[in-house]
Amino acid sequence: MSLTFLLDTNVISEPLRPAPNSRVLAQLKQYEAKIAIPSVVWHELLFGCYRLPLSAKRAAIEKYLNEVVAPTLPILPYDARAAEWHSLERARLVSLGQTPPFADGQIAAIAGVNGLTLVTANVSDFIAFQDIQVVNWHLPAVDNQS
Repeated sequence: MSLTFLLDTNVISEPLRPAPNSRVLAQLKQYEAKIAIPSVVWHELLFGCYRLPLSAKRAAIEKYLNEVVAPTLPILPYDARAAEWHSLERARLVSLGQTPPFADGQIAAIAGVNGLTLVTANVSDFIAFQDIQVVNWHLPAVDNQS
């Protein structure tokens, strides 16, 4: 089965929330063979974890990252193709007076060059990027693709 969705940090970390969104959990299960994360999100997950003091919470996050995320999800790189896509989009957006965060541009670029739908709770952070589809699994949707 081929990949369809690229997950933002707020989606892949949803299972760790005290009260996870049931719609997100259902989509993660339904599309488990069609999802990947960008290397930028892998960094954000690890950085967030490593900033925590040693604790039960940090241990639970490390277990989730090392035993669930890393072995089951492809981690797609920010490579030369993504860098070129990102630089073109960044130049276009800056010419329009928009300056999206660099990491969001990297995530969008990885989605763009791989032809994947970006899944995020922060749709507004990615809406300005051209040629990518963005969906929010946190909200009820008419069609979140299959």
